[in-house]
Amino acid sequence: MNNSMTLSELYNGQKGIIRKVRGRGPFRKRITEMGFIRGRIVTVIKNAPLKDPVEYRLMDSNISLRRAEARLIEVELPHESEAQQLPLHETRGRCFDRDIPEHKGRHRRRGGVHGRTGEPARTEKHPGSISVALVGNPNCGKTTIFNHASGSRERVGNYGGVTVESREARFKQGDRTFIITDLPGTYSITEYSPEELYVRRHIVEKRPDVVVNVVDSSNLERNLYLTTQLLEMGVKVVVALNMHDEMEHKGDILDHGSLGKLMGIPFVPTVGRTGFGIDELFKTVAAVHENRDGTVRPVMINYGTDTEKSIDTLQKLLAAGSGPDLPVPSRYAAIKLLEKDSDTVELLSCGKNNAAVLQQAEREIRALESELKEDTGTLISDARYGFIAGALRETFRPGPRPKTTISEQIDRILTHQVLGFPIFLLFMWVTFQLTFTAGEYPMSWIEAGISHISRFIESSMQPGLLRELLTDGIIAGVGGVIVFIPSILILFFMISLMEDTGYMARAAFIMDRLMHALGLHGKSFIPLIMGFGCNVPAIMATRTLESRKDRILTMLIVPFMSCSARLPVYVLFISAFFPGHPGTVLFGIYLLGIALAILSAIVMKNTFFRNAEAPFVMELPPYRLPRLKNTSRHMWDRGKEYMKKIGGVVLVAAVIIWALGRFPDHGDAGGYGARISQTQKRYRAEIGSIKTGDRAARAMIEKKMKAEMQVIEHQREAERLEQSYIGMIGKFIEPALAPLGFDWRMSVSVITGLAAKEIAVGTMGILYHADAVSPGSRDSLVSRIRELRHTSGPRTGHPVFDPVTALSFMAFMLLYVPCVATLATMRRESGSWKWPLFSAFLTISLAWTAAFLIRHIGRLVG
Repeated sequence: MNNSMTLSELYNGQKGIIRKVRGRGPFRKRITEMGFIRGRIVTVIKNAPLKDPVEYRLMDSNISLRRAEARLIEVELPHESEAQQLPLHETRGRCFDRDIPEHKGRHRRRGGVHGRTGEPARTEKHPGSISVALVGNPNCGKTTIFNHASGSRERVGNYGGVTVESREARFKQGDRTFIITDLPGTYSITEYSPEELYVRRHIVEKRPDVVVNVVDSSNLERNLYLTTQLLEMGVKVVVALNMHDEMEHKGDILDHGSLGKLMGIPFVPTVGRTGFGIDELFKTVAAVHENRDGTVRPVMINYGTDTEKSIDTLQKLLAAGSGPDLPVPSRYAAIKLLEKDSDTVELLSCGKNNAAVLQQAEREIRALESELKEDTGTLISDARYGFIAGALRETFRPGPRPKTTISEQIDRILTHQVLGFPIFLLFMWVTFQLTFTAGEYPMSWIEAGISHISRFIESSMQPGLLRELLTDGIIAGVGGVIVFIPSILILFFMISLMEDTGYMARAAFIMDRLMHALGLHGKSFIPLIMGFGCNVPAIMATRTLESRKDRILTMLIVPFMSCSARLPVYVLFISAFFPGHPGTVLFGIYLLGIALAILSAIVMKNTFFRNAEAPFVMELPPYRLPRLKNTSRHMWDRGKEYMKKIGGVVLVAAVIIWALGRFPDHGDAGGYGARISQTQKRYRAEIGSIKTGDRAARAMIEKKMKAEMQVIEHQREAERLEQSYIGMIGKFIEPALAPLGFDWRMSVSVITGLAAKEIAVGTMGILYHADAVSPGSRDSLVSRIRELRHTSGPRTGHPVFDPVTALSFMAFMLLYVPCVATLATMRRESGSWKWPLFSAFLTISLAWTAAFLIRHIGRLVG
């Protein structure tokens, strides 16, 4: 009976046996490497709330595909006996041993030239040190092992793409020094995504002494695919069987010693989060480096008679062409050529006498595909999985599998067809509400501390420039930003909670259909959510997107995600004008950024980024109970970076702004000193006329005197600031922002916010609040901006701020030019200044337009 159909035609809970994967290019390569190969049983778990993408169960992992991609996978319904088991893959792949000339002493040669640069690879070496590269699938626990081994505090998370660049650390174990590098997570080392190419080039160019391949023990078959590629690269490999406790909990039994002998590399059980096995892991690394481990031996995958003949033919040509200058083993290069790996083609095209090799590779590919009726890349992936299946068949016994996993049971609620979106929006609303409510008490404590410090300085120092610098400059500027740290830490904590539990990947799964309709990839949602914390790592996280156009488009809209640096501005103005509904107003500001990001994405997708389609292939990691220690540490590490910024760029900016506002010193040109003296004499005369003992009357006159003198002081300060350098700058900018209702002080705050958005609040603290009793106090600054009046122009006497102007200013701060660090990161990731400059132009245009509309529509409605 012919029951052939496509994967997209299966309904929830139904199983199918994969018979063929159609399509070409990166998509075909990726899904075959993820395990979508002939003979595997795949189960439909569920549809996303908008019916697309669909979640599938394959090789003990959950993977989501869009229906468009699922239509390219042909399946057939299994017979009842087949549906009850998950047979190991049957294919031609097997292993064989032989002495390979290029493998003898293969780890001693440190030279080599990379085809792109022609520069010899260099790695800093120290006597007694061992360089180690950590390589593995996303979410396998590499960074956890890195942190535990080295004592580092790098970011980890329960979703792919946390490590977006390499990180290095050193530590000692016994008399040895290990230099370990944590590389980005990757399913293979082909050329499908930037992180895959990055990992491959690191291994080829840096030549680490040992590669530690971290694998998820609960999903061995898929994880060992990368291991087979590392073996072909001719590097020393040690496998860390991480999350070994989860494998045992599932009832799986693995004879890792026998598996190591079959594959010719040692396997060491580890549990990264507890540290179990990590000491033994690095003892094994040292033994492998020093050629003391008896497990290590050359093992190769047999790709079948026809493919092996093609590999041998290409190896001989490579040996005749590149010879000793080839930076990778000739067998590995030959296999990559048959896989149609364009980076290998480019590498070889730079060498001498390789034209014949490339021409022969094309002939071999045509012959194999004609003979075997299959894409050569699929043939090789098929054989690798056959090799893995054969090794596991002899060493691995899976435990009983439940019909549904705990993660799938949780997903029935969190990614429910109807409840999925409301739950996500509720979670985000709760996050913003907590930002205010939970942070209120610690913020008030910080305010009290800052006020106490300011009063102490004023009482213990003589009047002068130094005291003004400390109180009116540093404390008013830096203190005005420090006070918002509790709100920012709460925001970081909630984002870390989403990451650590695995919900972040589900958010991308839920949002893919909507993101796809907007011209974005579903995985773009993860950098966008990260952008709520900080735009810089969010832009770096776009490396997880395979398509360059998707990466650029996502980079351009990340700045619309309101980062934590903007939060102090929102908290200040919401506290002043919307105290009754703080969480809702804050949520609305964030939604405005999201809405404009969507609009911008639609426009750019239909103009600059047409036909930029990339398949949605994403693993959904199992839910894991977050550890309060880890989540709190992630929150603190991010908060610490924020505080470093306060101690650096914000401090410097506060001093510069104070100096620009303090000079030039025109003295008492307005005669304010005389006015204060006259006021004091007048009120003292009144006090002198009061009968002795009438304390109430005396107190009332003193209060009036203080209020009148404060008005004169405000006038003097306003005039002094307008005549200062910063006043000149603000007056110059003011005409461009006047239609938005911004005065010159607000204009200056906008300019200083280019360095870092939180500096805008520090600037206001200096320009609006330099003479207040409590510099750096949020409450006093809130009161000050409520009381401010225009002192010149047609709106003289009118409030500078009102609810409409506050909304307009917050919208402008949300949308206008990203900070310098964000633009620099965008330049580095895109490789050109074209896109950062375009982003600056786009954001300033949208910010001005949005603020203008809010102000004038608000005036009409009000």
